[in-house]
Amino acid sequence: MYKSKKIYFPYPLTKTLLLVGMPGAGKTSLGKRLANIFNIPFTDSDTEIEIAAGGSCGDIFKLFGEEEFRRGEEKIMARLLNGPICVLSSGGGSFLSENTRKLAKEKAVSIFVDASINTIIRNTSGRTHRPMLNTDRPDLVIKDLMGKRRPFYEQADITIPYDNEAMGQVLRRIVSRINEYARN
Repeated sequence: MYKSKKIYFPYPLTKTLLLVGMPGAGKTSLGKRLANIFNIPFTDSDTEIEIAAGGSCGDIFKLFGEEEFRRGEEKIMARLLNGPICVLSSGGGSFLSENTRKLAKEKAVSIFVDASINTIIRNTSGRTHRPMLNTDRPDLVIKDLMGKRRPFYEQADITIPYDNEAMGQVLRRIVSRINEYARN
């Protein structure tokens, strides 16, 4: 009989776990699993934005533009970071906000999910709900965005690079790094 390997985490979470990174990096998939591991709620900032605005992120982007979307996103992120402890999957551009990064340093442990460009392209291929990637050449957009956003993402407390690894392997590395971070 096969027994799954347990992931142990000796340190209880005293702050929100904030997952940051590119669209398609796997923040939501990883976040849901981390919430289960740590037995705390999972929250997706894009879902919270859609609830607050009464429409999809894509619609908000189209109707009001990126600047207005980012203003609303910053307000939602402040509310979530000041709220109860959870695993929080952030939108790909939310960590660009200086206010969000500053609040995250105080209220969360931020984790840069540093997926390879090939992984991001694979994870976003054929999906239409990501407004910035709805182009003829999403690969070029991804490379350009990553170049611009990486300096902000690298300000996260923990960086987890990965490329074509199984989700369980990435989760084990994240939990291990959280434990290391908590010890220090």
